[in-house]
Amino acid sequence: MKNLSLCIFLFISGLVYGIGEKTIIIGGETGWQVMKSRSRIEEMSNISSNPVLVLSSSGEYSDSLDMFLSFDEGVPEYFNDLIGHYSVTAAPGISASKGFFVRAGTGAAHFSGFPALLQAGVGRNYTASNLVIEPRSKNALLSDGTVINDFTIEFWLYPANMENGERILSWNSITANYALQQIQCTVSRNRIQWDFSNFFAGSPAISFNSITTVVPKVWSHHLIRFDSRSGLLEYLINGQLETVLFVTVTGHNYGEVYLPVAGSNGKLILGAEFMGMMDEFQIHSSFVSDIDLYRYPLSGGIAETIPIDLGEPDSNVLNIEVSGGNQQEVYRGTGKFRFSDDSAIEFFIRASNNPYRMPEWQSLIPGIEISGIKGRYVQIATVLYPSGDGETTPYLDTVRIVYSPNEAPPPPTQIRVIAGDGSVDLSWRQSSSKDTAGYVVYYGTASGEYFGEDAVLGASPLDVGNRNSVHIDGLKNGTLYYFAIVAYDSAEPLHAGVFSREVTARPLKTL
Repeated sequence: MKNLSLCIFLFISGLVYGIGEKTIIIGGETGWQVMKSRSRIEEMSNISSNPVLVLSSSGEYSDSLDMFLSFDEGVPEYFNDLIGHYSVTAAPGISASKGFFVRAGTGAAHFSGFPALLQAGVGRNYTASNLVIEPRSKNALLSDGTVINDFTIEFWLYPANMENGERILSWNSITANYALQQIQCTVSRNRIQWDFSNFFAGSPAISFNSITTVVPKVWSHHLIRFDSRSGLLEYLINGQLETVLFVTVTGHNYGEVYLPVAGSNGKLILGAEFMGMMDEFQIHSSFVSDIDLYRYPLSGGIAETIPIDLGEPDSNVLNIEVSGGNQQEVYRGTGKFRFSDDSAIEFFIRASNNPYRMPEWQSLIPGIEISGIKGRYVQIATVLYPSGDGETTPYLDTVRIVYSPNEAPPPPTQIRVIAGDGSVDLSWRQSSSKDTAGYVVYYGTASGEYFGEDAVLGASPLDVGNRNSVHIDGLKNGTLYYFAIVAYDSAEPLHAGVFSREVTARPLKTL
């Protein structure tokens, strides 16, 4: 019923497009409610005056996820661990970034720490800008006393300056021996430095720097992972190995492995003294080997409408007009929806008189005249593809369906009725429509109520085919009958027009 209401709304709101033509608008001010299914497609609100469809850059869930901060909530107070293992508290100085500035999804955390000022003792009025994350479930990988085994930490980083001493991440807790347990991820000479103290039980402190210089104002992906079987600890930036070492007694890929054990009362702090953005922060309880660094899925995303009611069967779809673009270019409205960076949108259409039996999809080019697509219900599907490097997405602003409704033929005129003995003879002048395929006769014993059952031909209504007269017998003498006729065309199912004028006759037995 909800989909039917949407279809009725769209039909009523259809605008007159040309003589005998109408248009239905999807998107724009109308919105995208009729897009019944979407895969890797989402709406974005800050590109146009109305929401547009874009490829989704949101990270996908894996079975090993222990923590997932997407920052898509858009408001720091609502930042949340989507897995539910950890509580998240946002300091007043943190904010949220939106739109194309983010790396994935619809939002990112924006930190505004000033480490140099703090070190100089200037920041007395400094407002804290960090996220404090604490385990709240015994299932959390960092809950008190957990032997962690395999783990992976990954996130996207957009530093503003890369100042020495900036602290991106820290974990602080107390071991069973009351020693301070720490993980620190900091900036040192434009490189990332990792320090592990008392995190791997029995291991000496571990410290290493990245080889790659991290460039300010550019998104980079950071991943650190541990394999508990071999003791392998790896750090990767943008999928490239930076550090490989073994947390074992021998320091090689043999010997006893020092396993991580989470301390008690632990707190994970993000962005305490860091200026820039962070996105898609994840912790896995596994050694993640498959790393997807593309912003948008190279396989694209698809969305399709519900069957949209055009109001009349065998209505002809004439054209599909679209508007949209990508981050640098605007689509001009005719021809293939493709751009110089190889991002593109493909369109498909199908139509039928039965919304539950739709034919195969047919591809179409926007702005080019369509032929052979007709029906009462039409569906549009659209497939969005990113740029060749997966970094940009096209966007779809509006879709306009231009169609010519198949109006039912008008009723016949000059209707004549002659009463006989238990019968009547009806005749009429044919409908003015060239598409008329036949006529239906309605009869009954009350004006406007055509529920008669007496005729030998059958109960009302009577399909008399494509002729201009009919003899109806089996009627009751002395009873006044009311008759009306409608014309129909060749559409399936029966597509009849409005009633003709009503005529009456009273069959009588002849003496």
